[in-house]
Amino acid sequence: METNKEKSSSLRWRILRNAFISTSLRPTDDSCESDKRRKISRKTSSQGFNLIKSTLTLINPVDVDDISKPDLDVYVSYTLPLEKDPQLVLRQRVDNKFNLNDFEICNRYDIDNTGLVCHWPSEDVLAYFCLSHKDMFRYKRVLELGAGYGLAGLVIAACTDALEVIISDGNPQVVDYIQHNIHANSGAFADTKVNSMLLHWNQDQDSRFFKSFDIIVASDCTFFKEFHVGLAQTIKSFLKHSDASEALFFSPKRGNSLDMFLKKIQEIGLNFAITENYDQEVWQRHEKFLNGDESWPNYEKDHCYPFLVRITS
Repeated sequence: METNKEKSSSLRWRILRNAFISTSLRPTDDSCESDKRRKISRKTSSQGFNLIKSTLTLINPVDVDDISKPDLDVYVSYTLPLEKDPQLVLRQRVDNKFNLNDFEICNRYDIDNTGLVCHWPSEDVLAYFCLSHKDMFRYKRVLELGAGYGLAGLVIAACTDALEVIISDGNPQVVDYIQHNIHANSGAFADTKVNSMLLHWNQDQDSRFFKSFDIIVASDCTFFKEFHVGLAQTIKSFLKHSDASEALFFSPKRGNSLDMFLKKIQEIGLNFAITENYDQEVWQRHEKFLNGDESWPNYEKDHCYPFLVRITS
């Protein structure tokens, strides 16, 4: 008799398989099979915490500076919860759509592929938190680590009067998307300088940026334990040594991965404080998902709810 574990494993392999197969070649799921896969998947079937509304604006755009195969890309419009409903438009991959070249690049650069997979819910929470605390970024130099498509960094650049925002990732493909999104939204940044940067935590860092940043932000960057030492050292290298400087991390517990990262933080002489309930709106949505909201049927606190970690020198 097949165990539940075996069933889950089989379903996850089918999710991966479907990401490689074109839509026209996929077998048609019966409704029961599709529902099982939806529930076993770690992804939300909606927009996660849905704190920043998003809508698909264009499918398969054709650009003169196209950086990817058109059938892999979409444009997504994010409406910020502020007066006059300002918008940012980001080009990103179709959720769970990739090709074998992505994995070749991951192997070559010793990186993971999560920045291309989708827009992750913790990034939504980070961006919302930054909007709710705009004053803390005024006239500050800000670095976003492991930014994915760069929503939080772009929000800071567009809405907070930051002096400079650098949006970074360790995957060169992702950085291409970030740079495209910076260019596409450049009219929203006023006097804030905004740039992208390829930044691999486990490699030698650019000394020009040592002790340069007043604030470092990141979301869901502590899952991979093999990067903990490099990530902790990156924070220590780039964060200004002052009482007003800090790194803001939003990360789920994910077993002991967050605890293991914070242990590395302590070992290199940095300090941290962790907060579970840091925003009333985020907490209310968290409780709604815990109580069985069907928009996120696979919601688990350990895997999905991002704690706020403030790291100082």
